[in-house]
Amino acid sequence: MDDQERVFVGFGFGAIQASLFLYEAYKTGSFSRFVIAEVVPETVAALRSAGGVYAVNIAGSNGIGVARVGPVEVYDPAVEEDRRALVRAISKAREIATAVPSVAFYRSDSPGSIHRLLAAGLLEKARCAEPNAIIYAAENHNHAAEILTAAITTELPGESAGEVRPRIRVVNTVIGKMSGVMTDAEEIRLAGLETVTLGSKRAFLVEEFNRILISRVQGELGGRKFERGISVFEEKDDLLPFEEAKLYGHNATHALAAYLAGLRGVTRISDLRSDAVTMRFLREAFLEESGAALIRKHRGIDPLFTPQGYELYADDLLQRMTNPYLRDTTERVGRDPARKLGWDDRLIGTIRLAVAQGIRPWRYSVGAAAALAWVHPEVVPGSRCSVGPWLEEIWGPVDAHERVEVIRLVQEGWESLGV
Repeated sequence: MDDQERVFVGFGFGAIQASLFLYEAYKTGSFSRFVIAEVVPETVAALRSAGGVYAVNIAGSNGIGVARVGPVEVYDPAVEEDRRALVRAISKAREIATAVPSVAFYRSDSPGSIHRLLAAGLLEKARCAEPNAIIYAAENHNHAAEILTAAITTELPGESAGEVRPRIRVVNTVIGKMSGVMTDAEEIRLAGLETVTLGSKRAFLVEEFNRILISRVQGELGGRKFERGISVFEEKDDLLPFEEAKLYGHNATHALAAYLAGLRGVTRISDLRSDAVTMRFLREAFLEESGAALIRKHRGIDPLFTPQGYELYADDLLQRMTNPYLRDTTERVGRDPARKLGWDDRLIGTIRLAVAQGIRPWRYSVGAAAALAWVHPEVVPGSRCSVGPWLEEIWGPVDAHERVEVIRLVQEGWESLGV
C-alpha cells in the first residue's frame, strides 16, 4: 500500500472527538481519510446529508471563530454493512481515538461493540500487514488504555493476541480542553454559533487550548518506526501526576467555582471575573491547597510541580475557566454534584490528597459543603445539621479513620456557609 496513506478512525462524535481528535488530525493535512463510528442514527444521517463536513465553534480570548472539518465518513455500528466498513477502516488506520462517555461503553453484547470492532479490525491489520497503529483512549479514567486493551484481547481468538499486540499501542490521555455541546436554540442564536451541520439543533463550542498529554509512545511498533500524525500531543513517561493535577487542580477548582457561584446566584462562570473576593478564594485554593499538596507529592517529576510552574498553570486555567466566550453556565459546570462528591472524585479527592500531605484544605471543604447544598436544596446552607450521613450515603464503605477527618472538615465548611 501507499506508505503516505494515513487513515484516522474515531469512536463517538461528541465535542472531544469532533473538536480535538478529528480537528487536530484534519489540521495536520497528513491524513487521507477520516472515519467515524457513531451510534445515534440522526447524527449519522445529518453528517452524511452535509457531505461529511461539520462546524466547530472555537472560543479564544478575543472572540469565537468557526472551523469546518471534513469530509468525514460516518458509519453506524448497529448496521451490518457499516460494521464491515468500520472493520476495514480500522485495519488500515494509523491512529484511532475512542471518545465515548465512559470506559463502560467499551464493551456491550452488541455485535457493533467497540471492543469487537477493534478486535476484528486489528486482527485484519496484523494478518494483512497493514500499518501499525496507536489508539488514544480519551475517556476520563486513569487506566482507560489498560481496560480497552483487556477488552480487545478477550475478542482475539487463540494465539492471535500475539499477532496483534506488537502492532498497536493503546495510550492513556490527559485532556484539559474545555468543550461542550449547546442545544438551546436561543443560546446558539445569541452567541452567533454555527450548528454542527445545516439544520442541526446542536452546536460544538470549545476552547482553543490543545495541549493534550498522552502516554509515552516508543519509537517503534512491531519492529517498524512509528511517527504520530497528530504530533501536537505531548508524551509523558508517567501520566498519573498529570492526571492528578487535572482532577485535583483543574476539575476541583472548576467545581469549586460553580458551587460558590451557585451560592451567590451567579448564572455564568465568566461573571466571577468581576468578583475579586471569589477569584482570590479560587486562586488561593488552587495554589495553597491543591498546588501545595501536588508539589509535595510529585516534586522533581516535571516543572509543573514547582511553585512557579503550578502558579502559571493555575493562573492560566482561571483565565480559561472564566472566558466569557465559552458561555459556560454555573448549572452545567456544577451538574451531578453527588458524583463530584465521590470519595475519589475532584472535591473529596482533593481534600484527602491535601490531608495526606499535611495541608488543611479548608477552601475545598467549603466547596464540598456548597456542593452538598446542591444535593439537598431543601436544607438551608449552614443550618444546624450533620453532613456525615449525607456524605456516607454517597461514599459507601471507605477507610474509617480517613472518613472521620474528611467529614470533620466538610462539617466545618458547611457551618461556615451560614456565617
